[in-house]
Amino acid sequence: MTLPIKHSIATALLIFVIILGGFASAARANMAQDQMDHITESWTDTPEQKGLLPMAIAEAEIAILHARVAANQTGDLGWMQKHTRHVMHALDPETINDGPGYGYGVLRAATGVAKHITIAAQQDDASENVKTRAVHVATSANNTVARVAELKGLITRIMAADSAEVAAPMVVQMEALTHQLLDGFDANGDGEITWETGEGGLSECAKHMAIMRAGEGL
Repeated sequence: MTLPIKHSIATALLIFVIILGGFASAARANMAQDQMDHITESWTDTPEQKGLLPMAIAEAEIAILHARVAANQTGDLGWMQKHTRHVMHALDPETINDGPGYGYGVLRAATGVAKHITIAAQQDDASENVKTRAVHVATSANNTVARVAELKGLITRIMAADSAEVAAPMVVQMEALTHQLLDGFDANGDGEITWETGEGGLSECAKHMAIMRAGEGL
């Protein structure tokens, strides 16, 4: 039997509302995972919409490369300062806006990682897996932000140096510190680098995000 037109419209509207409600429920059920995806998969304002963590790692690798290049010629002040500028650009392009980095910076990306993983853990649908691992990821990301601040202070002194003799030891220190952006640092001297405050870097972020995603079945 054919339904009256007004009943057909009402039925169609009801089905539409149910479908929309289903979509909304699905979106709510995945809010924590959406925040995780911003970190590992894609974010709106990064180059090529890369995830915040891959972006942080890519910029850190550029900083490491140019710190190494700077330390290769510690007798040449101009050379060291040129590549030190490139390190700064990879760390924070708002400080030096031209260079070989992606123009996003370790600072901004790592700050974003800490922010979005904290938001993920605060969602009503966040599992214990997400809540636990979020602490590990956020701590390691914040360690990285602190290392960027330390590097920026060191770079300011390198750029102000008036001789290679003055700059050279700071450049060597800069190179070592850039590696900590990824590798972290064994702050308590126990032979291990963990996610804890002062230790883990971006590699720890990546490790714990992988464990978190696996725990969520992603």
